[in-house]
Amino acid sequence: MTAPPHRLLTALHEGAAELNAGDRRLAGDDLSGAAGGVAARVKGARLVAVATDDPLSTLVAVAGVIAAGAAAVPLPPSAAPAERVHVLQDCKPDIVLSAADLSARSPLPGADLIDEAPALVLYTSGATGKPKGVMLSRRAIAFDLDALAQAWSWDADDVLAHGLPLSHVHGLVFGGIGPLRLGSPLVYTPPALRPVAGATMYFAVPAMWAALAPAELDGLKGARMLVSGAAPLQRALFDRIAACSGHRVIDRYAMTETLVNTAPRTGEECLHGQLGSPLPGIEVRLCDAGLEEGAGEVHVRGPNLFSGYLGQEPSLDSQGWFATGDLGRWDSGGLRLIGRRSTDLIKTAGYRVGAGEVEETLLSHPAVLEAAVAGIPDDLFGERITAWVVLSEPVTEADLLEHIAPLLLPYKHPQDIHVVDALPRSSLGKIQKKQLHPKIARSSPASQ
Repeated sequence: MTAPPHRLLTALHEGAAELNAGDRRLAGDDLSGAAGGVAARVKGARLVAVATDDPLSTLVAVAGVIAAGAAAVPLPPSAAPAERVHVLQDCKPDIVLSAADLSARSPLPGADLIDEAPALVLYTSGATGKPKGVMLSRRAIAFDLDALAQAWSWDADDVLAHGLPLSHVHGLVFGGIGPLRLGSPLVYTPPALRPVAGATMYFAVPAMWAALAPAELDGLKGARMLVSGAAPLQRALFDRIAACSGHRVIDRYAMTETLVNTAPRTGEECLHGQLGSPLPGIEVRLCDAGLEEGAGEVHVRGPNLFSGYLGQEPSLDSQGWFATGDLGRWDSGGLRLIGRRSTDLIKTAGYRVGAGEVEETLLSHPAVLEAAVAGIPDDLFGERITAWVVLSEPVTEADLLEHIAPLLLPYKHPQDIHVVDALPRSSLGKIQKKQLHPKIARSSPASQ
């Protein structure tokens, strides 16, 4: 179904929402009353920080803040003290909610109108500097969730299961506000993902998918959709999930600043690394980044875009386009990402090389489980193409170079290949290339 346009949290206002976590359940009027109690507590506030460790309390608090017409700023429970201080000093909330503020019950107010006012301020990971507050309007969230519901046939008959953090868009917007808008019950399973009886949809990041044993993957056969995000899913893991569960994982393209931009549709054949076509009403283009023809930097325009970074100048160009910093190319399955402009566009010997293309070619070798490629500053080449690989069996650098020789032009070949036990990753599974070699961090403008 497509939710009526007048309120963001449609199912919550209609008494048709349900949240489950462990042995706790909030549903119907009880859930609406809990959110209403929060709304009464924060009435008149502009920005409200949510500092709760309990997942149900977090979701109720965020819902209540939105219902009151304010913007919620969820604080990650795992955030370091310095990060919390930065967020609180940056957003200057009118109120900081804790679990102790969530016991009251009250009718939901008639606010929660869909307009340009912010519903959420989500802070970025800080990978390129101090975390920035991304302002997401009620209209952007409602638009994107409805477009996603249309693409995935997502409605109140679905049961969603996930254990994602509730301070990022994947877990909070798609996995939390989505059920409160569309009416699909949510079963929250932190800190990991696990099979849930009756679940039809599962959301996770690669690290969560990788942690599932074959028997647990077999327990997902009754679902109709498995979704991954935040970082690329390794090909071997994609194949293992398909073999055990009977499902090919859907990978969609989203950012905090844009929400979901592209996604494979229900019923479409899903291939590894393919991110589908733009959702209805969203435009995606590739702009020249000096790469080979057909590849470029991804720019996005549409009602899904954020309203800007809190306290900073607008981030869109004069025509409303947002430059994502991602590099991509189109293929028969839609968009395929090939890296980040800041770390994956390598300038070597007068050429520009996308690290993602080299990584993909290395991963096509049967012994390569994981691969990361970056440019290391070099007096001769400008940047030296360097690869780090995790292997399933011993192979030599010469073996790997022989494998890629017919697949890549010579100037794209790595000059160095290092075998490592594991690649450094963030909590969401993203490879941290600046930890692979100190020269990457020193050469990055964002780290200066």
